[in-house]
Amino acid sequence: MAALNPADLTPAGELTVEELGTVHLIGVGGVGMSGLARLLLTRGIPTTGSELRDWPALAGLRALGGTIHMRHEPSNLDGVDTVVYSSAIPADHLELLVARERGLRVLHRSEALAAAMTGRRTIAIAGSHGKTTTTSLVTTILQHAGLDPSFVIGGEISEVGSNAHHGSGEHFVAEADESDRSFLIYRPYVSIVTNVDADHLNTYGSIEGVAAAFAEFARLTEPDGFVVACADNPGTRTLAARLRADGRTVHTYGEAADADLRMTETSSSVTGVRYLAALDGQPLGEVSLPIPGRHHGLNSAAAALTALRLGLPVETIVEALASFPGVRRRFELKGVADGVRVYDEYAYHPTSMTPALQTLREVAGDGRLVVVFQPYRVYRTRDLEAEIAVALALADEVVVMEVFGPGEVREPGQGGVALTAAIDLPAARKAFVPSWDDVPADVVRRAREGDVVVTMGAPPISLLGDELLAALAARRAETEAAAYVARHARRDPPEEPAGEPASAATG
Repeated sequence: MAALNPADLTPAGELTVEELGTVHLIGVGGVGMSGLARLLLTRGIPTTGSELRDWPALAGLRALGGTIHMRHEPSNLDGVDTVVYSSAIPADHLELLVARERGLRVLHRSEALAAAMTGRRTIAIAGSHGKTTTTSLVTTILQHAGLDPSFVIGGEISEVGSNAHHGSGEHFVAEADESDRSFLIYRPYVSIVTNVDADHLNTYGSIEGVAAAFAEFARLTEPDGFVVACADNPGTRTLAARLRADGRTVHTYGEAADADLRMTETSSSVTGVRYLAALDGQPLGEVSLPIPGRHHGLNSAAAALTALRLGLPVETIVEALASFPGVRRRFELKGVADGVRVYDEYAYHPTSMTPALQTLREVAGDGRLVVVFQPYRVYRTRDLEAEIAVALALADEVVVMEVFGPGEVREPGQGGVALTAAIDLPAARKAFVPSWDDVPADVVRRAREGDVVVTMGAPPISLLGDELLAALAARRAETEAAAYVARHARRDPPEEPAGEPASAATG
C-alpha cells in the first residue's frame, strides 16, 4: 500500500459531490469502496464500478441502480467523468492508465468521500483499532435520536444491513483511515481517536510517525468543534495532553481515574458488556452493550461521550447502546452447525486480536476455541510475527492460511509458514493450510460439539464462514445417517436362509 501525500489531494470543502458527474469506482466490491458507491447512488449520482469477484455488496449496488462490470477494461470508462481508486489499486492498473490518458478526473477514495462531506458537520472516527465499531455506535445513537445522519462505515451495521446512507440530518459520520495518510484531508467538527498503536509502519516508519499523524489529524478539527480521546491508551493519553496544552477542546473516556467519562465496575459475559458511567464526576447510571468484550465497552464509551457533548440526552444514548445490533465482521455469529458455533472477526493486528480472542474464550465456556486466521499484509505479518503468534496461542487449535497482501511480494521465509512455526502450540494443534479449498476439511477434523470456531483476519476470509458451516452440517448429516443405519441393523437382523438351520446341517 503506497502512502499518499495529503498535499496532493483535494481536502474536504473544496469539491462537492455534485461536481463529480458520472462516477466509476475501480474495485467497487471492497467494503470501503462499496460504501462510497452506495452513498453516491443514494444521493442520485450516476455510479458504475468494476470488479473481478462477486462480493456480497454488489447485489445491493445493482439494486440501487449501479452498473457493475465484472472485468477491468477501457470500455468501462465510456461516459464516465470521474474515476475513483483506493490505495489497494496499483498505479499501473489498466483503468487508471486509461482514465489519465482520457483526461478524466481521477480521485482517491478519500477525496470523493471528502466531497460528499461538504456542507455537513463531520464526525470522523480514527484509531489503530475499534474505529468501525465506534463509527457504527455513533451512527446508531444519532439514528436513535431521530437525527438521520449520513454515514460511511468500514463494515455493515447488522440490523441496517448497510455500510453507508445519505441522511437528511446535519451530521456526517465517517470512519477515517490512517493507513495511507488519507485521513489528513478531512476537516471534522468532531474527531475521535480510539487508540494509537504501532501499525502501518510501512507508511510511517515508527510509532513516533504514527503518533505524529494522529496529532495532525486531531489538529484539523474545526475550531468550534472538539476531540474525543481514550484516557486508557498511552498514545491517545499523550495526544490529549498535547492538544489541551495547545488550547484545544478535548474530552476523554475510559477506566482511568481522570477520564471525563469514567467507566467503573466493568464486566463482560456472553450476553454483553456492562459498566457504570459518570461524566465529570456525576453518575449517569449503568450502560450495557449486547456484545461482549471490554474493548467494545470502551468503544461504546467513546460514542456515548461524543453524543453527550453534542447535547443528546443520556436516556436516548443508553437506550441506543442497549439495542445495538452489532457490526458484520466484528464478533459476528455466522451460525451453528453440528453443535459448533462459527463466528467471524475482522481483527488482524495483535492489539485487537488479543481482546477479541479473550472474549471468544469467554463465549466458548467449556468448549474449545478454534481459530482460522488469514494474515493481512506481508509487512505487518513480518514485522509483528512474534506478537501475532502470541495472540493466536490463546486458542486451543489454530489453522493459518497464507498472507493476503495484494501487490506485495513475500520474501523466502516470510508468510504463513513462518507464522505457524512461531505459534507456541503443539504441532498437532496448529497447521498451515495454504489452499482455501482444504480449510473446511481441516476445521471439521478439529472442531467438536460445544466448540467455537472463528474466522479471523483479512477481508476475504469473511466468505469462509458459510463454507465451514456447510462442511459441519455435512458431517452432522453423515453422522446421523450412520446412526440410522446402525439402529436399523440392530433392530432388524438378517433373516436365516430358507431350509434347515445351519446348526442342524450335516456334512
